[in-house]
Amino acid sequence: MAENPLKQTALNAAHRRLGGKMVSYGGWDMPVTYAGTIDEHMAVRTAAGLFDVSHMGEVEVHGPQALQLVQHLTTNDASKLHIGQAHYSGLLYPNGGFVDDLLVHKLSDEHYLLCINASNTDKDFAWIRQHATGFDAEAVNTSPNYTQLALQGPQALTMLQPLVDVELSTIKYYWFTHGKVAGVPALIARTGYTGEDGFELYFDPNKSERVWNKLLEAGQSYGIQPCGLAARNTLRLEAKMALYGNDIDDTTTPLEADLAWIVKLQKGDFIGRDVLVKQKEAGLTRKLIGFEMLDRGIAREHYPIWIGDAQVSQVSSGSPAPFLKKNIGLAYLPLEHTAVGTRFDVEIRGKRTTAQVVETPFYKRAK
Repeated sequence: MAENPLKQTALNAAHRRLGGKMVSYGGWDMPVTYAGTIDEHMAVRTAAGLFDVSHMGEVEVHGPQALQLVQHLTTNDASKLHIGQAHYSGLLYPNGGFVDDLLVHKLSDEHYLLCINASNTDKDFAWIRQHATGFDAEAVNTSPNYTQLALQGPQALTMLQPLVDVELSTIKYYWFTHGKVAGVPALIARTGYTGEDGFELYFDPNKSERVWNKLLEAGQSYGIQPCGLAARNTLRLEAKMALYGNDIDDTTTPLEADLAWIVKLQKGDFIGRDVLVKQKEAGLTRKLIGFEMLDRGIAREHYPIWIGDAQVSQVSSGSPAPFLKKNIGLAYLPLEHTAVGTRFDVEIRGKRTTAQVVETPFYKRAK
């Protein structure tokens, strides 16, 4: 039986012209790097980087009970959002495990835009529609309607400003507005997945190359680089942003993942709430921690973690941190071993190497 062909974003040809190294990711043909992961990572930390993240999914919820449906589905309190504001949240199963993590944007009192992970789009949409029954609200998978670009880095605002017809400095972190980018109508959100200031732009896929090229052209004098998935991963890890499938999945709860701040138990009932209440009352048995390697070696995902003679878990994310010049990672540890300074072993190709629990995020930009 023939395998399903990889999906392509509207910028696939542009990536190839730029020399992007293409890989299969979540069912998509995506650039993993252009000039090299370290160069792209450093460009975002010191200047600006441009990512095509059009593989991400979008689901729009609208109708008189759109808020009630979003509240029922997600862990954060969407009733606190103003029009033009977004927040990070969790979509949970009844067992408290993640269906996905997502961004919720409030477009109007009866209209929300949910940005979800690429590989989870079909699963998430089916889950949302399944649980929309009984609400006077409709969920629509509008992913094909959007190209999504992420412009990230300390120069992002300066280089983007001449291309837009809105004042970017008035957009606060995790807020958005509507305007034109290079003459193309777009939703302009001050959000991102790199730990840097920057913007995520949603617009008509038919205008993809126009906007992409204009951004790269405008950013040339600022040192902008097109960036691939590899730099996106190392950047988000330095900022300790969870990656679905590695750090969170259907077996982990937000409380275990150190994401209690997106769980608003006081807002009322939502899917998974009962389990989280019981988990909070009983106390956690494990928690996601950040670590640095004290010995030489890079702790890659799935490498075994040992405390004494017991293998207690495995690395969920791990890589060199190009800006920090350290080897870092994330892992779930038994709660009694999660204090900063606690040492444990990571098994790298059959050899135990020492790591230490550290404060997170590993990197936090100056404001």
